[in-house]
Amino acid sequence: MSAADSVTSSSSSMALPGLGRALISAGKITTQVAEALHQKSLSARTSFISELIGSGTVSSAELAHTLASVFGAPLLDLDAVDPTALPQGLLPPKLCLTYRVVVLSKRNNRLTIAAADPTDQEAAEKIKFTSQMGIDWIIAEYDKLVQFIDATHKTAAESMQAYTASSDFNFDDIKADDPEESGDNAAASDIEDAPVVKFLHKMLLDAFNMRASDLHFEPYEHQYRVRFRIDGELREIASPPVAIKEKLASRIKVISRLDISEKRVPQDGRMKLKVGPNRVIDFRVSTLPTLFGEKIVIRILDPDSAKLGIEALGYEPEEKERLMHAIKRPYGMILVTGPTGSGKTVSLYTCLNLLNKPGVNIATAEDPSEINLPGVNQVNVNEKAGLTFATALKAFLRQDPDIIMVGEIRDLETADISIKAAQTGHLVLSTLHTNDAPTTLTRMRNMGIAPFNIASSVILITAQRLARRLCPQCKQPADIPDQALVDAGYDAHDIDGSWVTYKPVGCKACNNGYKGRVGIYQVMPISEEIQRIILRDGSALDIAAQAKLEGVRSLRESGLHKARQGLTSLEEVLAVTNE
Repeated sequence: MSAADSVTSSSSSMALPGLGRALISAGKITTQVAEALHQKSLSARTSFISELIGSGTVSSAELAHTLASVFGAPLLDLDAVDPTALPQGLLPPKLCLTYRVVVLSKRNNRLTIAAADPTDQEAAEKIKFTSQMGIDWIIAEYDKLVQFIDATHKTAAESMQAYTASSDFNFDDIKADDPEESGDNAAASDIEDAPVVKFLHKMLLDAFNMRASDLHFEPYEHQYRVRFRIDGELREIASPPVAIKEKLASRIKVISRLDISEKRVPQDGRMKLKVGPNRVIDFRVSTLPTLFGEKIVIRILDPDSAKLGIEALGYEPEEKERLMHAIKRPYGMILVTGPTGSGKTVSLYTCLNLLNKPGVNIATAEDPSEINLPGVNQVNVNEKAGLTFATALKAFLRQDPDIIMVGEIRDLETADISIKAAQTGHLVLSTLHTNDAPTTLTRMRNMGIAPFNIASSVILITAQRLARRLCPQCKQPADIPDQALVDAGYDAHDIDGSWVTYKPVGCKACNNGYKGRVGIYQVMPISEEIQRIILRDGSALDIAAQAKLEGVRSLRESGLHKARQGLTSLEEVLAVTNE
């Protein structure tokens, strides 16, 4: 049990807070003074520590040094801390403001937290309950802590008030919808609220400027929050009044051309936003009915991402050469695999952009089309209307195509038609949800596709992940033991001291030490030997072993290579790849 716990857990009959008892034990104040301050804090409904510092009984610096000595805790000068380098999203901003705490770091299942009063049992229990993690306290001066938090941890409500301070933008007039009010009249009144329109516009622009990939609008019983996914991590950005949820949902639905009166089933739509004189960004919108309203997720679809070029995606030279050789083939199937959000769509569109020539007929079937490519015939799948992937593929084959892109192979019928197209003079590109390249072939086999059809049609499989890219301005060499590098997957003879791995630090230009993301790829051409393994119904392990003999890196090996180049951290590689 820590010293802080021992002070706070001693006799519950004692009315004084733990901080008061600690100072009495240290001889800094008398019992009478502590009791007087405690009574004053109860009457004024303030904290004991604020009354203590405000009265001048003990200075902020003296208190911090005393507590550090009593509890054997480190003492931190917050003037030396860069607020932009601190981790985000580990605790709600409102909780940090309420209890005057700052999250400094997370290690395993424990949070390192700066506080002026480590005896605050209520704060400790709230933090443990919210984070489901343990706490390591670091002492900070109260005055500096208050200034630091007020400057860097505004609650979403305060941020909203600052944003809506002008006289023509006020949420005060927005009330919770009358449950009896329904139909078009209610919807029409929803969408005309100027504060809602301005707030949504600001959120979309902020998300774009912060390089977010998704916006999450999430209603709860007593809270409404907005989160952005930045470099793969969700961060809480705002928490507007709960009363705004219906009006905001209606506004998003109207500009996305969704049914504003339908709140019982999920819906999908699109909208656009002009972010510059000659630049328009598309957004994909998805609504989901939840217990307390509709959760809305908006995906940012930047068409420029498909025009970055193959070099910008992070392929190694040999991987790029294999991919370029495959897409130049006149027929066959190329599969891109990986989990949701791993960059499969951008990879496919980059390939299509390279193939998009005046003399080539390209058709795509997607659910939905994410990026608009001029010169490519894009079809949105609509299963309610009977337009499935299989139906679209059958129609494509009567449209004289050269190249076909299928958004996802989900069933045997789609797979069967895709393979027949690949066998009859068409280049087919598609995606599958599998863990790596070798398991893609066994997944197709499990779908019911005959081994000889797989072997004769698939020419290359690319598995991929996205890892956060280290910020080039602040990354620092990481001191990692050689055994840890070996355990991660490096060969012992490769650890010769000629290279170093780097760790994230954090600066004003990045997000906790990372800025952007880099692709990790396993590019596996289907060689004649791998075809023989497929034909004899070999396992994924057999295919993986043969691919390794042919020089194909696994995802883990590819990630370790990126870490060796200093593009990402070893911790990030271990987090996004399996071995």
